[in-house]
Amino acid sequence: MTGEATATAQRSAERWSSWQAMDSGRLLLLAAAGMLTVAAIAHSATVQVVAPHPAVAFGVLIALGELLRLALPGGREAAPIATAGAMAYALLMYVGQLPGHGRLDNVSPLQVIAVAAIAMTIGALPHMAAGRPVGLTGMASRLVAVSCVAFVFRPLTGIGVIVSHWWLAAAVMTVLVISGCLIDAVIGALIRADDLGARFGVALWDEMRVQWPLGAAVGASAMIIVFAAETMGIAGLAVFVVPLLVTQLAFRRYAGIRSTYLQTVRALARVTEVGGYVEGGHSRRVSVLAVAVGRELGMSEPDLLDLEYAALMHDIGQLSLRDPIPGGATVLVSRPDQQRIAELGADVIAKAGVLDRVAELVRCQSLPARGDSPQPPVGSRIIRAANAFDDLVGASADRDRSVAALERLRLDTAYEYDAGVVEALSEVAGRRRFSRL
Repeated sequence: MTGEATATAQRSAERWSSWQAMDSGRLLLLAAAGMLTVAAIAHSATVQVVAPHPAVAFGVLIALGELLRLALPGGREAAPIATAGAMAYALLMYVGQLPGHGRLDNVSPLQVIAVAAIAMTIGALPHMAAGRPVGLTGMASRLVAVSCVAFVFRPLTGIGVIVSHWWLAAAVMTVLVISGCLIDAVIGALIRADDLGARFGVALWDEMRVQWPLGAAVGASAMIIVFAAETMGIAGLAVFVVPLLVTQLAFRRYAGIRSTYLQTVRALARVTEVGGYVEGGHSRRVSVLAVAVGRELGMSEPDLLDLEYAALMHDIGQLSLRDPIPGGATVLVSRPDQQRIAELGADVIAKAGVLDRVAELVRCQSLPARGDSPQPPVGSRIIRAANAFDDLVGASADRDRSVAALERLRLDTAYEYDAGVVEALSEVAGRRRFSRL
């Protein structure tokens, strides 16, 4: 019983710690989504639900979409089917084969929000039961975006000119769908910028670059469902959600391939540690530090991914050495030896045929930031500084040791290291990172 009580107390402390680690922006998003949900459910409980059959049908579609949630590159998540269903319900004007000409003028924005919120919650329950992350932040972001669309469009359904002219309705829907996707992207960028310490402009560009192909498919599917429901009725949901499902499967496969690449690179990076060429955890620490410095300098996500790969494999050239460097600290060996290790590592990476940019970053990591040769890429300069810092500090948490290492790097910024990189390194070296919901 004592062990169970201790475990329970530990889990409670971890949950409380995660809530304490949440930033104010995330809490504000969850609070806004929560208030919208409470108000919508309270309103729906006091008035009669308009057109209950379409509400149930769209609710099932949204719940299914949340169940089939998709993991995107960069630790993102998306629920394209759920988003398309919720957007379509917010934009619905007619449903064929319903009594009263199928008009849905009286469906209020709060009813749309209630259906979407309840369905999202039901779709997330299996994830919770399986011990997977609930994804509250993503659900809240999608709900806020759908709510904005519903609050703008639902009052317009009572205007005859919108209902009677399909081209005008399509134009308004297109603007609102794009606006909803932009709202979702802006919220996601704000959250990621705070979580990762990235610049908001860079985070927003990365978010839009990753999300726009899927967002275009979601928006087009939502509008097709709206117009199909007018002639085909509720059956149109099942027919026109299939293309979006195929698109989602393609994105899932792409994400799986990218995840496999990263796992393979991490496995290769551990070869030098298992062989005793570098200290355990060195490659991972250099990678984490290099990516953090890259974000501090405003690098985009594709460049950060190349930087992460290169930092993980920056020491792979040491496998060619007959005698390992003591502690694997390449910062302590001569420049010709550093260049030879970098060249051999780059040649190994280049043989993969798909990581040419990564190979170039590794090849140039031994070059000084300033010299007679062309200036190396910024990623190579970051790896050079991060590797030197970890060679001097290692896994030690001694603050004085870190300060001394940074001072040593600053003394060499006239030739060896980039001054801007070293300053960014000093900014991120002591930061703590918290887990998020």
